[in-house]
Amino acid sequence: MHNIDPATTTVSSQDDWGALSRLPGNPMMWVLIWSELVVFGVSFIGFAIAHVLQPDVFVQSQGSLNRFLGGINTMVLVTSGLCAALAVTAQHNGKQTQMRLWIGGAIILGCIFLWVKYLEYAEKFSQGIGLETNIFYTLYFLLTGFHAFHVIFGIVILVIVAWKNSNENLEIGATFWHMVDLIWIILFPLVYLLR
Repeated sequence: MHNIDPATTTVSSQDDWGALSRLPGNPMMWVLIWSELVVFGVSFIGFAIAHVLQPDVFVQSQGSLNRFLGGINTMVLVTSGLCAALAVTAQHNGKQTQMRLWIGGAIILGCIFLWVKYLEYAEKFSQGIGLETNIFYTLYFLLTGFHAFHVIFGIVILVIVAWKNSNENLEIGATFWHMVDLIWIILFPLVYLLR
């Protein structure tokens, strides 16, 4: 058995992560991101199967969704992802003030996304539509609500990143935020557009 002196041994916490060590940010965030993508992927498959089993319910219910608000939210979230990417660029160029402005923009746009989602939910609730209306609306509220939770969590991460600034923190925050964007880019056409 080899005796290793911890005082003379320098091993990066990322050395043990294999291929994940080469990705930006902390490898643990990548584990979280991949696990979230798997959960959403399984949910999307479940949504598609339910659509095949009850096509009339899905077509009728999809027709009552507000595609305009969904489209606005798509543009808002994609633009917020651009802000997060520009924040990373500003950080690498040593422009801290500019980085914080871009992160602030991403946070504000994330809040606008949530406000628009609230308007959309309020519209449905005022029409007497809820989780129990039918299988489409059960999945609609669960998927979009779970995504909205991730937007809230992402906003919290971005606030922490702006406050506790470092290259690693910014890359972690931006990476999580891009995952939130990616999920919405798949979720929007799946729920709102595909017939």
